[in-house]
Order: sequence, then structure tokens, then C-alpha cells
Amino acid sequence: MYSFDSRVRYSEIDHHGTLTLPGLINYFQDCSTFQSEDIGLGLEVLKARKKAWILSYWQVVIERFPAMGEQITVGTFASGFKGLYGDRNFVMDDADGNRVAYANSIWVFMDTEKGRPTRPSEEDIRPYGAEPPLDMVYEGRKIKLPEMSENLPSFPVRKYHIDTNEHVNNCQYVQMALEILPEDMKIHQLRVEYKKSAVLGDVIYPKAAYEAERTVVELCDADGKPYAVIELKE
Repeated sequence: MYSFDSRVRYSEIDHHGTLTLPGLINYFQDCSTFQSEDIGLGLEVLKARKKAWILSYWQVVIERFPAMGEQITVGTFASGFKGLYGDRNFVMDDADGNRVAYANSIWVFMDTEKGRPTRPSEEDIRPYGAEPPLDMVYEGRKIKLPEMSENLPSFPVRKYHIDTNEHVNNCQYVQMALEILPEDMKIHQLRVEYKKSAVLGDVIYPKAAYEAERTVVELCDADGKPYAVIELKE
């Protein structure tokens, strides 16, 4: 497992004094990015080859959100590669070694010049290795859409939403969903299915559905086709 130690910063907490959900996701995202850099398959290397690993699906489980100033250890490892896809697990532990959050994720290897998935070569996957999958309850990667949803006000993609791939960053979709949901949600599990990439100049048309056991947010284009589907459970 690849890991790094950190401390929850004031800039990463909410009004409760604990790490935000986007902050937690960013730790996981940073951890996988750090690993890629350290094994020689970082952003600039793949960019030069016109390739990129693009996140297709998240399942994040939160036991608790660590407080400001807490020491944490964030870890990740690849759990397997098949065809166009790679599976990756994440963990976050506190100073006593207790697991505060963990995740499963699925990534697709993309040819950024052609804009479509491509099979990774052996040199693209061998440096990551592979470990047995994390012991957790795995849900399917397809999120069932609600039968009825409420249309909400649209908003444009902003410059701060964009990452190095010139697309909306993975975490920003989650932040967008949280902006339109009640503040008192105590989220235990997040799932995100990424459908297509939004870019600067696009307009997001959100829809939300509040069901007994889950809340679902669809972030769509003008034709109602989703960029991302976000499911939250308390």
C-alpha cells in the first residue's frame, strides 16, 4: 500500500470543525496522484503520451469525519486491472490506527488525443502492482436512477471547477451536489457514477430526489443527459 501522513487543516473543515466530504475525497485523490508521481507515471509523463487515468466510479464509506488538527494516514493500492479498467482502494486511518473512511474506485485508461478509452500497456500497470481488494461491502458501479426528481436552478461551470485534464475535477461534482442539498445531512456513504466530462462553458442542470434510504443528485446537460450521478446515504 502506498501512503502518506497528514494533519487535518483549518482550510479543510466545515462549521462543525471536522473534515468536509470534499476534503476527504481530495485526500484520496491526492494519494493516488502522489503514488503515480513517485513511480514515474505522473501527470506530465502521461500528458506527453496523451494518456490519462479517468475516474469512472467512487464508493466512499465514512465512519467519522476527523477533526481539525487530527493526525491522519491516507493510503491507496491497486486491486486489479482488467481490459480498459483499473480498480483501486483507499483508506484513511487516525493516529490510533482506527479506520475513519475507506473507498473503492474504478478508473478507465483514456487516449486524450482521440477522446476514448484505450487498453493500458504492461508498462502502464506493472509499476502499481496489485493487492487483494479491501474487505468491504461492494455495491455495483451503476447507480439506479430515481423515478421522480425535482429540477433545480442551473449554473455554469466555473474556472475553479477545472483540473489539469481541462475537465471538471472529480471532487467538484460532489461539491456541486452538496451545494444544493440540506446542510444537516450526516453522510455515511457516497457513490458517484461519472458519465461524461463537463468543461468550461458548459451549464449544469441539476435534479434531486429524496428517497427513504438515499438522496440522488443528477448533474445534467441541457438535454437531460447526466455528467455525473451522485448518491448519498446517511
